[in-house]
Amino acid sequence: MRTTEGCPGPAPGSRPDAAVIWRNRALRLLDHVQLPIAVCEFGGRILIVNRAMAAEFGVLPGQLQDRRILEFFTLGDRATLQTLTEAVRLHRRSRYPARVSWTPVDGRERHGEMAVELVADTPEQTPSLLLSLGAAEPPGPAGEAPAGGPRAEVSPVEARILAAAARGDTTAQIAREIGVTTDGVNYHLARLSRRWRVPNRTALVARAYATGVLAAGVWPPRPA
Repeated sequence: MRTTEGCPGPAPGSRPDAAVIWRNRALRLLDHVQLPIAVCEFGGRILIVNRAMAAEFGVLPGQLQDRRILEFFTLGDRATLQTLTEAVRLHRRSRYPARVSWTPVDGRERHGEMAVELVADTPEQTPSLLLSLGAAEPPGPAGEAPAGGPRAEVSPVEARILAAAARGDTTAQIAREIGVTTDGVNYHLARLSRRWRVPNRTALVARAYATGVLAAGVWPPRPA
């Protein structure tokens, strides 16, 4: 048996290959998370976004890489940057909330909270930023329910997606009509399903009619 110095290691190239495999697995898992997530350098350059984050802006994840996160989000309080800078100086690795606003693919400004986590392998390293977006959508005309009925809050693009789904359009057909990616359509449908606690598109359409998001008694279906 060889000594520790001479102990045979993995075959050449096996460790890098394994690292690539695990990285790809991690990215695939990230794409299945419906919460919009981004990883940025501390200076703000985007390293990775998942599909849910890219869908907010109607693009593919690769189209946001190397852009600046503050091109897409406006901080509600500039003191947030000072707080993060101080946290880096003191080697803190906590989660920090940040009020943000942004204009998604439907063109209507939204406001919400971004959770910012400082992540690094060691305290000495300059950390990266792990960002997760909690959306707080404003009410819109399409979200007005019939008098006395429950009130549904949807964005204009979500109302158009629901109308297209009510016509029986496929995901690809809806994406072409709305002008977003198929991932964007699936993201909005999944978010509506979670919000309304329904299992499928049929139930989504029924709920949209019941809450007045879609106009009753007209064909083809259209937002109210």
